[in-house]
Amino acid sequence: MTKNKTLFPFILITSLFFLWGFAHNLDPILIPHLKKSFTLTTVQATLVDSAVFIAYFLMALPAGFIMKKYGYKTGIITGLLIFAFGSYLFIPAANTQQYTFFLVALFIIACGLTILETAANPYASSLGDPATSTQRLNFAQSFNGLAATLAPIIGGHIILTKGYTPAQLSAMTDQGRKLALAAEASSVKTPYFILGSVLVFIAILFAFTRLPRIQQHEGYTASKNIFHALKHRHLAWGVAAQFFYVGAQVCVFSLFILYATKSARLTEVQTTYYLSLCGAAFLIGRFIGTFLMRYYSSAVLLAVYAGINILLSAIAIFGHGMITVYTVIGICFFMSIMFPTIFALGIKDLKADTEFGSSLIIMSIVGGAVLPRIFGYISDVTGNIQNGYVVPLVCFAVVALFGLKGHRVKVGPENVPVSTIL
Repeated sequence: MTKNKTLFPFILITSLFFLWGFAHNLDPILIPHLKKSFTLTTVQATLVDSAVFIAYFLMALPAGFIMKKYGYKTGIITGLLIFAFGSYLFIPAANTQQYTFFLVALFIIACGLTILETAANPYASSLGDPATSTQRLNFAQSFNGLAATLAPIIGGHIILTKGYTPAQLSAMTDQGRKLALAAEASSVKTPYFILGSVLVFIAILFAFTRLPRIQQHEGYTASKNIFHALKHRHLAWGVAAQFFYVGAQVCVFSLFILYATKSARLTEVQTTYYLSLCGAAFLIGRFIGTFLMRYYSSAVLLAVYAGINILLSAIAIFGHGMITVYTVIGICFFMSIMFPTIFALGIKDLKADTEFGSSLIIMSIVGGAVLPRIFGYISDVTGNIQNGYVVPLVCFAVVALFGLKGHRVKVGPENVPVSTIL
């Protein structure tokens, strides 16, 4: 497969990483916005993440079947159109002013994202020299970090700056306050309408672009079933590590505004700038991590980064003032390489089990639905959101174990290492 034939397809695939990153990083804006609009508890507000990441769990296997039967191109276009449909649903959700409708729209968006991620991650890692698959996937995922930088600023200015002040709300009657808070939900219509329209355009572009087929290695045989894929020890470890990593990432990003307004006494609008810095740190970390992988094992780098984040999570629990904000920005930097590195190491040498392996790792993203709820519960019960950081601390410990030993490919009669990913 020549470089000229793979360059433009790789650019198109990379654009998907930016798009789903942008959608995910609007969620931290939605959580405090909807929490205020519908007067929710922290646990209730985390239903935003639950709606998104439960979809990953439910759609991951169907996404893998779509990829195996119809190919990556069909899967990508399908994912984009479902993603766009969910984005457009934000308009009737805002018009009806129902929290449940917003959760349904987010669930549908996430169904599209699941298909896209199931396709794009293994496709990006396989579109070139197998020896640089982890670096290539980290580079593509860097644009997810770019989205994490831009989304909070754009979303914060469009969504959060149009609300009522506490003084204005306190002067209203109960009914008037309820209507005013619900009306704030309408500010989400413009960004999601634009996002949906961009997605339709990208889907059309993919429809008219010829994507190269990923050639299977010699001796390729069809995968038996998903349970056969789980016999790969390093894949099982990868599924567990991704579950805990995504849970940690969602806790850090999605609850950042609620965290920073309490730990550092910042306003919601001020926190959007620092949330953008979190995204910038995430982006810079991806590029630096990709560079360092030229000289250090990706597994070793993963373990070291996870170890550092264990320490930073402890500071996030016990620190006070702005140090807590800078600590979380540091956590974002060291989280940067984790998702693509876990993914690439988890599907390494799976051969015919690659599609199912990819689906399983994407399915494990359900950690983003489960662990933030625990974070929110701890925060509500103890009355201190900082205590919730015990959840990311435990998560990073699991990731460190994967980097230290869980990633190793077990050699056996049905699992002989090969030089290709697909």
